[in-house]
Amino acid sequence: MATSLFLMSLLMLLLDSNPCTALSWRNNSLVDDIGIPCPVSPHPFTMCKSEAEAYGYPCEDHKVTTEDGYILSLKRIPHGHDTDNSTGDQKTRQPILLFHGLFVDGVSWLLGTPEQSLGFILADGGFDVWLANTRGTNTSRKHTSLSPKDPAFWDWSWDQIAEYDLPAVLEFVYHHTGRQKVHYIGHSLGTLIILAAFSEHKLLHLVRSAVLLCPIAYLSRTRSDLTRLAAQMFLAEAVYRIGIHEFNPVGKVAAQLLAKVCGDPKIDCHDVFSALAGPDCCLNKSTTCAFMLHAPQPTSMRNLIHLSQSKNRNQKLKFSLVQSSGTMLTFLIPICMQPVVRSEGVRRYDYGNAKENMKHYKQAHPPLYNLSSIPTHVPMLLTHGGQDFLGDVPDTRHLLKTLVRNHDSDNIEVQYLPDYAHADFVIAYNAPRLVYEPMVDFFQRH
Repeated sequence: MATSLFLMSLLMLLLDSNPCTALSWRNNSLVDDIGIPCPVSPHPFTMCKSEAEAYGYPCEDHKVTTEDGYILSLKRIPHGHDTDNSTGDQKTRQPILLFHGLFVDGVSWLLGTPEQSLGFILADGGFDVWLANTRGTNTSRKHTSLSPKDPAFWDWSWDQIAEYDLPAVLEFVYHHTGRQKVHYIGHSLGTLIILAAFSEHKLLHLVRSAVLLCPIAYLSRTRSDLTRLAAQMFLAEAVYRIGIHEFNPVGKVAAQLLAKVCGDPKIDCHDVFSALAGPDCCLNKSTTCAFMLHAPQPTSMRNLIHLSQSKNRNQKLKFSLVQSSGTMLTFLIPICMQPVVRSEGVRRYDYGNAKENMKHYKQAHPPLYNLSSIPTHVPMLLTHGGQDFLGDVPDTRHLLKTLVRNHDSDNIEVQYLPDYAHADFVIAYNAPRLVYEPMVDFFQRH
Protein backbone atom coordinates (compact mmCIF):
# COMPACT_ATOMS: atom_id res chain seq x y z
CA MET A 1 0.00 0.00 0.00
CA ALA A 2 2.74 2.45 0.94
CA THR A 3 4.69 1.56 -2.18
CA SER A 4 1.65 2.28 -4.33
CA LEU A 5 1.08 5.60 -2.58
CA PHE A 6 4.68 6.63 -3.14
CA LEU A 7 4.70 5.62 -6.80
CA MET A 8 1.45 7.48 -7.47
CA SER A 9 2.86 10.57 -5.74
CA LEU A 10 6.06 10.31 -7.73
CA LEU A 11 4.19 10.00 -11.02
CA MET A 12 2.13 13.09 -10.13
CA LEU A 13 5.34 14.93 -9.32
CA LEU A 14 6.81 14.03 -12.69
CA LEU A 15 3.67 15.11 -14.52
CA ASP A 16 3.71 18.42 -12.66
CA SER A 17 7.36 18.98 -13.53
CA ASN A 18 6.86 18.18 -17.24
CA PRO A 19 9.27 15.26 -17.72
CA CYS A 20 9.38 15.95 -21.44
CA THR A 21 11.50 18.99 -20.67
CA ALA A 22 13.18 17.71 -17.52
CA LEU A 23 16.14 16.32 -19.44
CA SER A 24 18.46 19.08 -20.49
CA TRP A 25 18.60 19.63 -24.22
CA ARG A 26 22.25 20.52 -23.70
CA ASN A 27 23.19 16.99 -22.66
CA ASN A 28 23.95 15.14 -25.86
CA SER A 29 25.54 12.27 -23.93
CA LEU A 30 22.15 11.09 -22.68
CA VAL A 31 20.27 10.97 -25.98
CA ASP A 32 20.84 7.26 -26.56
CA ASP A 33 20.43 6.36 -22.90
CA ILE A 34 16.83 7.45 -22.35
CA GLY A 35 14.65 4.63 -21.09
CA ILE A 36 17.51 2.26 -20.23
CA PRO A 37 17.21 1.36 -16.53
CA CYS A 38 20.23 1.31 -14.30
CA PRO A 39 21.46 -2.16 -13.27
CA VAL A 40 20.54 -3.25 -9.77
CA SER A 41 23.41 -2.92 -7.31
CA PRO A 42 23.79 -6.12 -5.26
CA HIS A 43 25.21 -4.25 -2.27
CA PRO A 44 25.96 -0.67 -1.15
CA PHE A 45 29.15 0.92 -2.36
CA THR A 46 32.10 0.56 -0.03
CA MET A 47 34.05 3.71 -0.62
CA CYS A 48 37.57 2.38 -0.22
CA LYS A 49 37.37 -1.07 -1.82
CA SER A 50 34.94 -0.49 -4.69
CA GLU A 51 35.95 3.05 -5.58
CA ALA A 52 39.42 4.16 -4.49
CA GLU A 53 41.32 0.87 -4.31
CA ALA A 54 39.66 -0.36 -7.50
CA TYR A 55 41.53 2.41 -9.33
CA GLY A 56 44.79 1.81 -7.50
CA TYR A 57 44.51 4.60 -4.91
CA PRO A 58 45.40 4.11 -1.25
CA CYS A 59 42.42 4.54 1.06
CA GLU A 60 42.21 4.76 4.84
CA ASP A 61 39.13 4.44 7.04
CA HIS A 62 39.22 6.50 10.22
CA LYS A 63 36.63 6.72 12.98
CA VAL A 64 35.83 10.07 14.57
CA THR A 65 33.59 10.42 17.63
CA THR A 66 31.62 13.64 18.01
CA GLU A 67 31.08 15.40 21.30
CA ASP A 68 27.49 14.09 21.39
CA GLY A 69 28.54 10.50 20.78
CA TYR A 70 28.13 9.82 17.04
CA ILE A 71 30.89 7.70 15.49
CA LEU A 72 31.61 8.99 12.01
CA SER A 73 33.47 7.32 9.19
CA LEU A 74 36.14 9.58 7.73
CA LYS A 75 37.90 8.32 4.59
CA ARG A 76 41.33 9.43 3.46
CA ILE A 77 43.17 9.23 0.13
CA PRO A 78 46.62 10.40 1.27
CA HIS A 79 48.16 10.59 -2.20
CA GLY A 80 47.67 9.63 -5.83
CA HIS A 81 48.30 6.13 -7.12
CA ASP A 82 51.56 7.13 -8.83
CA THR A 83 52.87 9.33 -6.03
CA ASP A 84 55.49 8.65 -3.39
CA ASN A 85 54.12 8.76 0.16
CA SER A 86 57.28 9.38 2.11
CA THR A 87 57.20 11.30 5.37
CA GLY A 88 58.59 14.41 3.71
CA ASP A 89 56.02 14.20 0.96
CA GLN A 90 53.18 13.94 3.50
CA LYS A 91 54.29 17.15 5.22
CA THR A 92 54.15 19.13 1.99
CA ARG A 93 50.67 17.91 1.03
CA GLN A 94 47.95 20.34 2.00
CA PRO A 95 44.92 18.61 3.56
CA ILE A 96 41.51 19.06 1.95
CA LEU A 97 38.19 18.04 3.51
CA LEU A 98 35.27 17.29 1.15
CA PHE A 99 31.84 17.55 2.78
CA HIS A 100 28.87 16.11 0.90
CA GLY A 101 25.27 17.28 0.57
CA LEU A 102 21.88 15.92 1.59
CA PHE A 103 20.88 12.29 0.84
CA VAL A 104 24.41 11.30 -0.21
CA ASP A 105 27.74 10.56 1.48
CA GLY A 106 31.44 10.88 0.73
CA VAL A 107 31.40 8.35 -2.10
CA SER A 108 29.68 10.97 -4.27
CA TRP A 109 33.14 12.53 -4.81
CA LEU A 110 34.48 9.27 -6.29
CA LEU A 111 31.75 7.97 -8.59
CA GLY A 112 33.49 8.69 -11.89
CA THR A 113 36.85 7.74 -13.32
CA PRO A 114 40.07 9.16 -11.87
CA GLU A 115 39.99 11.78 -14.62
CA GLN A 116 36.45 12.86 -13.66
CA SER A 117 36.15 12.48 -9.86
CA LEU A 118 37.19 15.39 -7.68
CA GLY A 119 38.58 13.17 -4.91
CA PHE A 120 40.97 11.43 -7.30
CA ILE A 121 41.89 14.63 -9.13
CA LEU A 122 42.90 16.33 -5.90
CA ALA A 123 44.92 13.31 -4.73
CA ASP A 124 46.78 13.20 -8.06
CA GLY A 125 47.23 16.98 -7.83
CA GLY A 126 49.30 16.75 -4.66
CA PHE A 127 46.67 17.15 -1.93
CA ASP A 128 45.90 15.00 1.10
CA VAL A 129 42.21 14.22 0.55
CA TRP A 130 39.68 13.54 3.33
CA LEU A 131 36.04 12.57 2.72
CA ALA A 132 33.45 13.23 5.43
CA ASN A 133 30.34 11.11 6.08
CA THR A 134 27.69 12.72 8.26
CA ARG A 135 25.74 11.05 11.03
CA GLY A 136 23.04 8.69 9.82
CA THR A 137 24.66 7.79 6.49
CA ASN A 138 25.38 4.12 5.89
CA THR A 139 28.98 4.24 7.12
CA SER A 140 28.28 6.58 10.07
CA ARG A 141 25.45 4.78 11.85
CA LYS A 142 27.11 4.08 15.20
CA HIS A 143 26.94 5.86 18.52
CA THR A 144 28.64 5.44 21.86
CA SER A 145 25.34 4.61 23.57
CA LEU A 146 22.49 4.68 21.03
CA SER A 147 21.30 2.31 18.31
CA PRO A 148 19.79 3.49 15.00
CA LYS A 149 16.61 1.80 16.25
CA ASP A 150 16.45 4.27 19.14
CA PRO A 151 14.38 7.40 18.43
CA ALA A 152 17.02 9.52 20.14
CA PHE A 153 19.59 8.47 17.51
CA TRP A 154 17.68 10.52 14.92
CA ASP A 155 16.94 13.54 17.12
CA TRP A 156 19.04 16.07 15.19
CA SER A 157 19.04 18.48 12.26
CA TRP A 158 21.80 20.23 10.34
CA ASP A 159 22.29 22.41 13.45
CA GLN A 160 23.99 19.42 15.08
CA ILE A 161 25.96 18.57 11.94
CA ALA A 162 27.38 22.10 12.03
CA GLU A 163 27.89 22.05 15.79
CA TYR A 164 29.36 18.56 16.22
CA ASP A 165 30.16 16.66 13.00
CA LEU A 166 31.97 19.46 11.21
CA PRO A 167 34.33 20.47 14.05
CA ALA A 168 35.02 16.82 14.95
CA VAL A 169 36.26 15.89 11.48
CA LEU A 170 38.08 19.18 10.92
CA GLU A 171 39.95 18.87 14.20
CA PHE A 172 40.82 15.25 13.44
CA VAL A 173 42.27 16.16 10.03
CA TYR A 174 44.09 19.18 11.47
CA HIS A 175 45.86 17.18 14.18
CA HIS A 176 46.43 14.08 12.03
CA THR A 177 48.24 16.12 9.37
CA GLY A 178 50.67 17.95 11.65
CA ARG A 179 48.41 20.85 12.60
CA GLN A 180 48.05 22.13 9.07
CA LYS A 181 45.08 24.32 8.28
CA VAL A 182 42.56 22.54 6.07
CA HIS A 183 41.11 23.56 2.71
CA TYR A 184 37.35 22.93 2.80
CA ILE A 185 35.06 21.93 -0.07
CA GLY A 186 31.33 21.72 0.57
CA HIS A 187 28.46 20.89 -1.76
CA SER A 188 24.86 21.93 -1.05
CA LEU A 189 24.19 21.16 2.65
CA GLY A 190 27.96 21.02 3.09
CA THR A 191 28.02 24.76 2.29
CA LEU A 192 25.26 25.67 4.75
CA ILE A 193 27.00 24.11 7.74
CA ILE A 194 30.33 25.85 7.15
CA LEU A 195 28.55 29.19 6.64
CA ALA A 196 26.71 28.61 9.92
CA ALA A 197 29.98 27.89 11.72
CA PHE A 198 31.76 30.89 10.18
CA SER A 199 28.85 33.17 11.11
CA GLU A 200 29.54 32.34 14.76
CA HIS A 201 33.31 32.79 14.22
CA LYS A 202 33.94 29.09 14.80
CA LEU A 203 36.54 26.82 13.15
CA LEU A 204 38.45 29.78 11.69
CA HIS A 205 41.67 28.49 13.27
CA LEU A 206 41.26 25.18 11.41
CA VAL A 207 40.21 26.29 7.91
CA ARG A 208 42.63 27.71 5.37
CA SER A 209 40.06 28.44 2.67
CA ALA A 210 36.56 27.34 1.68
CA VAL A 211 35.04 26.40 -1.67
CA LEU A 212 31.24 26.37 -1.74
CA LEU A 213 29.66 24.41 -4.59
CA CYS A 214 25.96 25.27 -5.03
CA PRO A 215 25.80 27.28 -1.79
CA ILE A 216 22.42 27.15 -0.10
CA ALA A 217 21.16 29.39 2.68
CA TYR A 218 18.14 31.38 1.54
CA LEU A 219 15.58 29.03 -0.01
CA SER A 220 12.66 31.35 -0.67
CA ARG A 221 12.56 30.76 -4.44
CA THR A 222 13.80 27.20 -4.80
CA ARG A 223 12.21 25.39 -7.75
CA SER A 224 13.04 21.91 -6.53
CA ASP A 225 10.36 19.32 -5.85
CA LEU A 226 12.62 17.75 -3.25
CA THR A 227 10.62 18.98 -0.25
CA ARG A 228 7.31 17.84 -1.69
CA LEU A 229 8.70 14.44 -2.64
CA ALA A 230 10.33 14.03 0.75
CA ALA A 231 7.06 14.92 2.46
CA GLN A 232 5.22 12.33 0.39
CA MET A 233 7.76 9.68 1.33
CA PHE A 234 7.40 10.71 4.97
CA LEU A 235 3.63 10.53 4.70
CA ALA A 236 3.67 7.03 3.23
CA GLU A 237 5.99 5.72 5.89
CA ALA A 238 4.34 7.57 8.77
CA VAL A 239 0.90 6.26 7.87
CA TYR A 240 1.92 2.65 7.30
CA ARG A 241 4.84 2.58 9.76
CA ILE A 242 7.34 1.27 7.23
CA GLY A 243 11.04 1.29 7.99
CA ILE A 244 13.00 1.21 11.20
CA HIS A 245 10.81 3.71 13.03
CA GLU A 246 9.07 7.02 12.58
CA PHE A 247 12.17 9.10 13.26
CA ASN A 248 14.10 7.87 10.23
CA PRO A 249 11.69 7.80 7.29
CA VAL A 250 14.42 8.60 4.78
CA GLY A 251 16.25 5.31 5.08
CA LYS A 252 16.28 1.86 3.57
CA VAL A 253 12.64 1.91 2.48
CA ALA A 254 13.02 5.17 0.57
CA ALA A 255 16.10 3.80 -1.16
CA GLN A 256 14.26 0.61 -2.10
CA LEU A 257 11.32 2.59 -3.47
CA LEU A 258 13.62 4.80 -5.52
CA ALA A 259 15.41 1.73 -6.87
CA LYS A 260 12.05 0.31 -7.99
CA VAL A 261 11.18 3.57 -9.71
CA CYS A 262 14.55 3.77 -11.46
CA GLY A 263 14.24 0.14 -12.51
CA ASP A 264 10.87 0.71 -14.13
CA PRO A 265 11.42 1.04 -17.91
CA LYS A 266 8.37 3.32 -18.12
CA ILE A 267 10.01 5.91 -15.89
CA ASP A 268 13.29 7.57 -16.78
CA CYS A 269 15.29 7.99 -13.61
CA HIS A 270 16.83 11.15 -15.05
CA ASP A 271 13.38 12.74 -14.98
CA VAL A 272 13.24 12.12 -11.24
CA PHE A 273 16.77 13.45 -10.86
CA SER A 274 16.04 16.59 -12.87
CA ALA A 275 12.79 17.34 -11.04
CA LEU A 276 14.68 17.34 -7.75
CA ALA A 277 17.99 19.00 -8.61
CA GLY A 278 17.43 20.75 -11.94
CA PRO A 279 17.93 19.75 -15.58
CA ASP A 280 21.55 18.67 -15.71
CA CYS A 281 23.67 19.59 -18.67
CA CYS A 282 26.61 17.26 -18.46
CA LEU A 283 25.99 13.91 -16.76
CA ASN A 284 26.72 10.59 -18.38
CA LYS A 285 24.60 7.51 -17.86
CA SER A 286 27.09 5.37 -15.95
CA THR A 287 27.91 8.06 -13.39
CA THR A 288 24.26 8.96 -12.88
CA CYS A 289 23.38 5.28 -12.42
CA ALA A 290 26.06 4.93 -9.78
CA PHE A 291 24.81 8.07 -8.06
CA MET A 292 21.17 7.01 -8.04
CA LEU A 293 21.94 3.47 -6.89
CA HIS A 294 23.87 4.90 -3.97
CA ALA A 295 21.21 7.44 -2.96
CA PRO A 296 19.25 8.34 -0.98
CA GLN A 297 21.42 7.97 2.08
CA PRO A 298 19.52 8.14 5.38
CA THR A 299 18.92 11.40 7.17
CA SER A 300 16.62 12.42 9.99
CA MET A 301 13.09 13.72 9.64
CA ARG A 302 14.04 16.64 11.83
CA ASN A 303 16.76 17.61 9.35
CA LEU A 304 14.20 17.78 6.52
CA ILE A 305 11.77 19.69 8.70
CA HIS A 306 14.48 22.22 9.52
CA LEU A 307 15.25 22.76 5.85
CA SER A 308 11.53 23.17 5.16
CA GLN A 309 10.55 25.53 7.95
CA SER A 310 8.50 28.58 7.05
CA LYS A 311 9.29 32.17 8.00
CA ASN A 312 5.68 32.67 9.11
CA ARG A 313 5.96 32.77 12.89
CA ASN A 314 2.19 32.98 13.38
CA GLN A 315 1.72 29.49 11.96
CA LYS A 316 1.23 26.89 14.67
CA LEU A 317 3.21 23.78 13.76
CA LYS A 318 1.47 20.91 15.51
CA PHE A 319 4.15 18.28 15.74
CA SER A 320 6.55 16.71 18.17
CA LEU A 321 9.44 14.39 17.53
CA VAL A 322 8.48 12.34 20.57
CA GLN A 323 4.85 11.77 19.63
CA SER A 324 3.15 9.21 17.41
CA SER A 325 2.96 8.93 13.64
CA GLY A 326 -0.55 10.33 13.80
CA THR A 327 0.76 13.54 15.33
CA MET A 328 3.49 13.85 12.74
CA LEU A 329 0.87 13.38 10.04
CA THR A 330 -0.70 16.67 11.19
CA PHE A 331 2.55 18.41 10.33
CA LEU A 332 3.48 16.52 7.21
CA ILE A 333 0.36 17.40 5.25
CA PRO A 334 1.03 21.18 5.35
CA ILE A 335 4.62 20.57 4.18
CA CYS A 336 3.28 19.16 0.92
CA MET A 337 1.37 22.37 0.24
CA GLN A 338 3.74 25.06 1.48
CA PRO A 339 6.69 26.55 -0.37
CA VAL A 340 10.08 26.47 1.27
CA VAL A 341 10.63 30.00 2.57
CA ARG A 342 13.65 31.43 4.32
CA SER A 343 14.13 34.87 2.83
CA GLU A 344 14.29 36.49 6.28
CA GLY A 345 17.48 34.72 7.29
CA VAL A 346 18.94 31.40 8.36
CA ARG A 347 17.93 30.29 11.82
CA ARG A 348 18.40 27.36 14.12
CA TYR A 349 15.73 24.68 14.30
CA ASP A 350 12.29 26.01 15.23
CA TYR A 351 10.54 23.79 17.78
CA GLY A 352 7.18 25.19 16.75
CA ASN A 353 6.19 27.29 19.73
CA ALA A 354 7.64 29.90 22.06
CA LYS A 355 7.65 27.57 25.08
CA GLU A 356 9.81 24.91 23.41
CA ASN A 357 12.11 27.50 21.87
CA MET A 358 12.55 29.16 25.28
CA LYS A 359 13.46 25.76 26.69
CA HIS A 360 16.22 25.23 24.13
CA TYR A 361 17.36 28.77 23.30
CA LYS A 362 16.12 30.93 26.18
CA GLN A 363 14.24 33.06 23.65
CA ALA A 364 10.90 32.77 21.88
CA HIS A 365 12.33 32.45 18.38
CA PRO A 366 15.31 30.42 17.15
CA PRO A 367 18.60 32.35 17.03
CA LEU A 368 19.70 33.72 13.69
CA TYR A 369 22.88 32.66 11.94
CA ASN A 370 24.13 36.12 11.01
CA LEU A 371 25.90 35.43 7.72
CA SER A 372 26.88 39.08 7.35
CA SER A 373 29.14 38.64 10.38
CA ILE A 374 31.42 36.11 8.65
CA PRO A 375 34.99 37.47 8.95
CA THR A 376 36.00 39.26 5.79
CA HIS A 377 39.48 37.73 5.60
CA VAL A 378 38.35 34.11 5.07
CA PRO A 379 39.28 33.07 1.49
CA MET A 380 36.13 31.79 -0.22
CA LEU A 381 35.23 30.62 -3.72
CA LEU A 382 31.52 30.31 -4.45
CA THR A 383 30.29 28.66 -7.62
CA HIS A 384 26.69 28.18 -8.71
CA GLY A 385 24.63 27.22 -11.75
CA GLY A 386 21.80 28.76 -13.72
CA GLN A 387 19.82 25.50 -13.89
CA ASP A 388 20.11 24.64 -10.20
CA PHE A 389 16.62 24.06 -8.76
CA LEU A 390 17.83 23.78 -5.15
CA GLY A 391 20.27 26.68 -5.03
CA ASP A 392 18.12 28.90 -7.21
CA VAL A 393 19.87 31.88 -8.82
CA PRO A 394 17.89 34.65 -7.03
CA ASP A 395 18.46 32.99 -3.63
CA THR A 396 22.15 32.50 -4.35
CA ARG A 397 22.53 36.11 -5.45
CA HIS A 398 20.89 37.17 -2.20
CA LEU A 399 23.52 35.14 -0.35
CA LEU A 400 26.30 36.58 -2.47
CA LYS A 401 25.20 40.13 -1.69
CA THR A 402 25.37 39.25 1.99
CA LEU A 403 28.88 37.80 1.72
CA VAL A 404 30.51 39.89 -0.99
CA ARG A 405 29.37 43.32 0.16
CA ASN A 406 31.98 43.71 2.89
CA HIS A 407 34.41 40.89 2.11
CA ASP A 408 38.03 41.54 1.21
CA SER A 409 38.06 41.60 -2.57
CA ASP A 410 41.27 39.56 -2.71
CA ASN A 411 39.73 36.79 -0.63
CA ILE A 412 36.42 36.10 -2.35
CA GLU A 413 35.69 34.82 -5.84
CA VAL A 414 32.43 33.92 -7.58
CA GLN A 415 31.95 31.59 -10.54
CA TYR A 416 28.67 31.24 -12.43
CA LEU A 417 27.94 28.43 -14.91
CA PRO A 418 24.62 29.14 -16.66
CA ASP A 419 24.09 25.56 -17.91
CA TYR A 420 24.94 23.74 -14.68
CA ALA A 421 22.38 22.19 -12.32
CA HIS A 422 22.89 20.95 -8.75
CA ALA A 423 24.52 17.60 -9.51
CA ASP A 424 26.72 18.83 -12.36
CA PHE A 425 29.18 20.35 -9.90
CA VAL A 426 29.95 16.92 -8.43
CA ILE A 427 29.58 14.40 -11.26
CA ALA A 428 29.51 16.27 -14.60
CA TYR A 429 31.89 14.94 -17.24
CA ASN A 430 33.27 18.44 -17.95
CA ALA A 431 33.47 19.59 -14.30
CA PRO A 432 37.25 18.89 -14.17
CA ARG A 433 37.84 21.60 -16.75
CA LEU A 434 35.10 24.08 -15.79
CA VAL A 435 35.02 23.74 -12.00
CA TYR A 436 37.93 21.76 -10.59
CA GLU A 437 40.81 23.48 -12.42
CA PRO A 438 39.77 26.96 -11.19
CA MET A 439 39.28 25.44 -7.73
CA VAL A 440 42.82 24.03 -7.59
CA ASP A 441 44.16 27.36 -8.83
CA PHE A 442 42.27 29.05 -6.00
CA PHE A 443 43.82 26.69 -3.44
CA GLN A 444 47.30 27.33 -4.78
CA ARG A 445 46.82 31.06 -4.34
CA HIS A 446 45.55 30.73 -0.77
